[in-house]
Amino acid sequence: MLSLKEVVMLSLKEKDRPIIQKLLEAGCCSRCILRFCCIGTQSAYRLSDENLWKELHAFAGSSDIAPQQDNVADQTPSDDPPSKRIKLDSDVKADGGESKEVSTETTDPTEDSTESSVCVVCLGVLQDFCSPSFTKKIAEDVKSEEYQFDSLVLALSLPAQLSVREHSCWLHIKKEVREKSMCLDKEDVIQVKEAFKWTVQGLLSQELGVSLVTKSPFEVGVGFIHPDTDGDCHFLAEACSDCFKPTKNKESVFTRMAVVKALEKITDKQFLKEYPCPPRRTKTACVAQETSCLHVSAFVAGRYNKFSRELPQTPWVIDGERRMESSVEELIAAPLLNAFNSESFNFSSSGREDVDVRTLGNGRPFAMELLNPHRSKFNKMEIRKLQEEINQSSDKIRVRDLQIVTREAMSRMKEGEEEKTKSYSALIWSQKAITEDDLKFIANITSLEIAQKTPLRVLHRRPLAVRLRVIHSMSASFLNPHHFTLQLRTQAGTYIKEFVHGDFGRTKPNLGELMKTEVDILELDVESVDVDWPPAVPE
Repeated sequence: MLSLKEVVMLSLKEKDRPIIQKLLEAGCCSRCILRFCCIGTQSAYRLSDENLWKELHAFAGSSDIAPQQDNVADQTPSDDPPSKRIKLDSDVKADGGESKEVSTETTDPTEDSTESSVCVVCLGVLQDFCSPSFTKKIAEDVKSEEYQFDSLVLALSLPAQLSVREHSCWLHIKKEVREKSMCLDKEDVIQVKEAFKWTVQGLLSQELGVSLVTKSPFEVGVGFIHPDTDGDCHFLAEACSDCFKPTKNKESVFTRMAVVKALEKITDKQFLKEYPCPPRRTKTACVAQETSCLHVSAFVAGRYNKFSRELPQTPWVIDGERRMESSVEELIAAPLLNAFNSESFNFSSSGREDVDVRTLGNGRPFAMELLNPHRSKFNKMEIRKLQEEINQSSDKIRVRDLQIVTREAMSRMKEGEEEKTKSYSALIWSQKAITEDDLKFIANITSLEIAQKTPLRVLHRRPLAVRLRVIHSMSASFLNPHHFTLQLRTQAGTYIKEFVHGDFGRTKPNLGELMKTEVDILELDVESVDVDWPPAVPE
């Protein structure tokens, strides 16, 4: 019998005895039995399979309950749990030094055996996959990715039919629970995910030297699949067809959420009619997928100047052909991708300039999301060096105020964007010869409201609409009878080129109408973007 210390460790009570007996007979592994007994003591799940198996049999106190493996031919008499005979999907050596190979079969050499060592509920997930050898493999996979992190969250992906099998086992013990007048809800059963984490997180934390927490920017994903998922769940598709809808991104309609939804809808009577209770035993265990690592995005912001009239903000591709060799976003992104060891990026800015427009003054605010960075923490000196590296890489752009920001802070760049103002300087050509006196009236024009129909040059990418914009102020400087410079301060989102030449009357009023002559814009510069973000960084 169990010692008092061991009974306390497992927190087993007299009411659990009949439940344990039924689950042992059904073919449940030791940790699944603890789950159905609602044992919430994490240390209990970390006990070895051998100890758990022996203790549960001893506690059940019934000599006629033979251990699962006793029914397997050629098995030596022992109390070893069935999990000891499931092979791992890895090349990691077991504690005893024997190499474990990829296999979906048990080590039972007898082909006609009617019993299986694979747990009927978790399908092996809480058996050998909870071993130190498998945990070490996870740690080695994580280390090989060379991420920098000081904590992690463990994410587990399970085959959908585990919910079906758990429901079947729950119905199996439900009658026993009622007969004993015990209050026990299905929601009280410890989830497989929780049991798995409780078992391996201590070992994994020790292997990686960091804490496993419930919320972390770094996620390690461990997934399992099973070849019989569709077969186990197929009856639900007929009984609750509205719960299963094909989606483009899913290989099977039997997702975990869809199965859970169907199980909530189906009646106990209908379930028992379509599915065995307890679940059928299987010789096929779950297979572990490759360990995945994912770090939340890092966000970098700053302001950029563009000095070239042959440089687009983003890659310029027309009809599948690239027109320019580089772009603003690529020149900024290259050093950042390398430093953060990031897979890719998303670039955004406060507006955009045409390829032939320069951005001068204090620059245009921008933000860059670096996806799945292997490194995300930099001090101020390192960020300054990154800024210098960007600026030294090309004379076409310059970056200032480079800094790491949060995702939430990025939204400030877009807040009230159309209410912000922007200042421009333009070189204008006039068909009619003009004098300095002809330009004086321009300075008296303030708060001019214009109506701009979507310009012809952007109609292919923006919907047709009439947008009202405001020219807050203007001034002009005479150069010669056919040329002058125009300074404007406008509402963000104003199409300056179209305001000047009118876009075949699509912008009203326009500068040509105001001057009563044909005018066109030869050069345009953005002088300032009045968005108070990101904060200035002292030089």
